[in-house]
Amino acid sequence: MNTLPTAVADPVIRDPRRRRTVLIGVCIALMAVIASVSGLNVAQPQVAVAFDASQGDVLWMINLYTVTLAALLLPLGAVGDRWGRKPVLLTGLAVFGVASAAAGLAPTTEVMLAARLLSGVGAAMIMPVTLSVITTTFPDTERSKAIGVWTAVAGGGGILGMFVSALLVDVADWRWIFLLPVVLVIAATAVAIRAVPNSREAATHRFDLVGSLTSVVAVVGFILVLHEGPEQGWTAPATLAGLLAGVLGAIGFAAWELRRPAPLLDVRLFRERGLAGGSTVLLAVFGVLAGIFVVLFPYFQAVLGWSALAATLALMPMAVLMMAASGLAPRLAARIGARSTMAAGIAVGGFGLALMAVLVSVEGGYLSVLPGMVAMGLGMGLSMTPSTEAITSSLPRERQGVASALNDVTRELGTALGVALLGAVLTAGYANAIEARLDGVPAGVADEARRGIAGAIAGADGTSASAALIRSAQESFVHGWRQAMWAGVVVMALLLVYVLLLGPKRTPAPPPEGV
Repeated sequence: MNTLPTAVADPVIRDPRRRRTVLIGVCIALMAVIASVSGLNVAQPQVAVAFDASQGDVLWMINLYTVTLAALLLPLGAVGDRWGRKPVLLTGLAVFGVASAAAGLAPTTEVMLAARLLSGVGAAMIMPVTLSVITTTFPDTERSKAIGVWTAVAGGGGILGMFVSALLVDVADWRWIFLLPVVLVIAATAVAIRAVPNSREAATHRFDLVGSLTSVVAVVGFILVLHEGPEQGWTAPATLAGLLAGVLGAIGFAAWELRRPAPLLDVRLFRERGLAGGSTVLLAVFGVLAGIFVVLFPYFQAVLGWSALAATLALMPMAVLMMAASGLAPRLAARIGARSTMAAGIAVGGFGLALMAVLVSVEGGYLSVLPGMVAMGLGMGLSMTPSTEAITSSLPRERQGVASALNDVTRELGTALGVALLGAVLTAGYANAIEARLDGVPAGVADEARRGIAGAIAGADGTSASAALIRSAQESFVHGWRQAMWAGVVVMALLLVYVLLLGPKRTPAPPPEGV
């Protein structure tokens, strides 16, 4: 992040009641951003039918928001520090609210994609500023507690988004899922106007425009590679163009940042094994987790025929175990070391993915994926907490703002990459499998089935032929599911090798209090 002096004026709020109001306001704004990451997952079949969209189109609707957020998080966070946090927060809320309303009213796929992109721009203005407001307005004695609340909201917002969205899909219509972020934006704006003070940093260097642009090119390029490679082929022009853009963007970003006196992100930080290892683990783990969610919801809804709310409830065993393992991880890391704890979590998570690849079937239903979900939840929880701690403990206290920003960027970038990779592998696997099952199917019906499992189910007319087509689509989806799970296993295996060889070194640590 930009190396800037202290704020122009002391923005610390002395009134405890006003500090609580500020904390509530920024947490509401953060919840709107996080809830929108997962909200659209629960309505994939309904969205596909409403827009006559393919699985690839729906995947872009989900991921374009996260891609934009990940690509703009660093530069727009720096804009907030430089130009004023309150005006950037209010502008981001306005953009995000308008874009969410537009998504709910979108008449076509193109309008929905544009609205999701604009939502990502607004979210990238909101998310980093909410944490900056806390770190600048709370005194040292209260700051850690406030950041803890912010972190809890960042984790719980996704679960809230899924539950409320699932409820709205079941009792009303999928378009109502965009009502939640609009309501949260209105509430956050009212609080921000009244209570959030404006603060900014006294900039001594020009804004890093070149670093911002090259970082965006790198992020978008690599995501395009993972999105288009499984579908179009790894040597297709679009895939190679994305790879070239990503590599050139990353090289250009690193070369430029090394020359800057006030870099957007100091790449020298990655010389620290703890910071580099923790960032890599979070990137991969959040990527795999986000990709799993994208795959699980259509399995529950389109293959098993469950409602959106039932599909969301089915994820709870994994979520509960993840939270429990996250609480256990610091104690385990104190005994065996952060690297060993990370490695154990990665191994267990990879084993869970393999279980889901081997056991899943149409007939087996929920019980065929539950063991893998349980192992995934346990493994992810064990690996996330020591990874975050490895990042924060690698930098001194005065540079914790950099650590927080890097943690956010890593999580959101990993989410975008994971959805792109596993979602594209699933789509490509389904397309290849269904093609071999369409002999003798009328052309129009076959075209709908090719576009995705939702189209095959929506076109059913109750005849034995349509029932056979639905069965073929479900089996083709499971085929694509298996390929996506094996892709995740490969990612986790590579990650395990990396952590064992280059992960954080074990440092002596006292056991937690009470152990």
